[in-house]
Amino acid sequence: MKTIGIIGGGQLGRMMTKAAKKLGFNVTILDPGENSPAGQVADKQIIGSWNDPVAIREIVTQCDVTTYDLEHINTDALIELAEQGHTIHPDPRVLKIIQDKYTQKSRLQECGVDIPAFVKQDEGDTQAFYDFGFPLVQKTRTGGYDGKGVLVIKSEEDLEKALPGPCMLEKMVDLKMELGVMVSRSLTGEIVTYPVTEMTFDDRSNILDLCIVPGRISEELTEKAQKLAHDTMEAFGGVGIFGVELFVDKNGDLSVNEVAPRPHNSGHYTIEACVTSQYEQHIRAVAGLPLGSSLQARPSVMYNLMGEPEEEGIPFVAGLKEILELPEVSLHMYGKKETRPFRKMGHITVTADTVDKAVEVTEKVKSIVKIIAES
Repeated sequence: MKTIGIIGGGQLGRMMTKAAKKLGFNVTILDPGENSPAGQVADKQIIGSWNDPVAIREIVTQCDVTTYDLEHINTDALIELAEQGHTIHPDPRVLKIIQDKYTQKSRLQECGVDIPAFVKQDEGDTQAFYDFGFPLVQKTRTGGYDGKGVLVIKSEEDLEKALPGPCMLEKMVDLKMELGVMVSRSLTGEIVTYPVTEMTFDDRSNILDLCIVPGRISEELTEKAQKLAHDTMEAFGGVGIFGVELFVDKNGDLSVNEVAPRPHNSGHYTIEACVTSQYEQHIRAVAGLPLGSSLQARPSVMYNLMGEPEEEGIPFVAGLKEILELPEVSLHMYGKKETRPFRKMGHITVTADTVDKAVEVTEKVKSIVKIIAES
C-alpha cells in the first residue's frame, strides 16, 4: 500500500487525508502542532516545521508521493529533493513561483492571462505609491492569507498604514463580484474544471463567508470563468488541484486575483455536491490516477464556521442540534482544540433542489449556529 505525505496538518490536510484513505492509501502528515486536524485522521504524524529541511526530508523520503495543504513552506528543500528523484506534486518549482504574489502575477502576465495591472514595490519605497497611482491595493509578496497581508490604499492619507517588507501594488478593481473555480491537472496533462463558485466575504475579517454554486451568473460569464481557470492551470503546468480566484468588474470583465496550488476553501462544497470532491481529485492527480468527474449533482452553498469575535478557548457549537434537524445540512468540524476570533473551525454545506432554496436554508443556519468558547 502506497503512502502519501502531506506537508501541513490543517483542515485541508484533514479532508485530503480522508479522501486518500478512501482510495486505499496510507497517509503521513508533517505539522508542528501535536494532534493536528489532519494528524487526528492520518496513519502517522511527524512533528516538525514546514520550513525545517530536516523534517521535510524525513517526510519526503518516507512517502511514495508528497503534497501539501499550504503554500508557506520551504520550497528550496522540496526542489532539492525533487531533483534527487523524489515525487512531489504540485512541482515545488511551481509552488515557489506561486507563493510570491509578484512572481505569480508575472507568470500569468507572460502567458497572456488577464490580471489587474501591478508593479513590484521594494521595501520602504514610498514613491512607488505615487508613481503607480491611487486608489490601489498593496499586498505582501509572501506569507499573506485570509485577508492578512492585503491593504486597500485609497489616497495619500492611508500611507501611514502601509504594509512593511517587499510588496506589490495592484490596480484596485471596480468590483462587482468575486468568483472561484477549482481546476485539476493530471500527470498526463488532462485538465478537469469544476463549476463556477460565487463568493461572498465577511466584512469584519475579509475571510470567505459563503460559496454559492453554481454562481448566479450568465452562461457566457460561466464559460469565460472556466476558460480563464483552465488557462491559468496551463500557465503553471502543475499537477493536482488549484483554486483560482477571479474578479468581475462593473463592466463584466474577468481577471485573475490569486491562485492557490492546493485544495481551496471555495471547493469545500464538492464533498457533498460533486461526483468527485476536490480532495479526492487532488489525491487522484498527485498519485497518478485518472481524474474523476467534476459534475455537480445538486446546487449548494458552503458557509465557513468561524470563531465568534471575543470568544477564545475550548470550542462549543451553539445551535448544533437545531441545524442538524435541517435535512439539507452537512456539518464538518475540523478538530481544532481552541477557538479564536474569526478562526476557521469548520464549515457547513447546504444542498437543495435550487440555488435559491440552498441560500434560504443557509441564511437560516447562519442565524442559529455560533462557535463560542465553553463557559
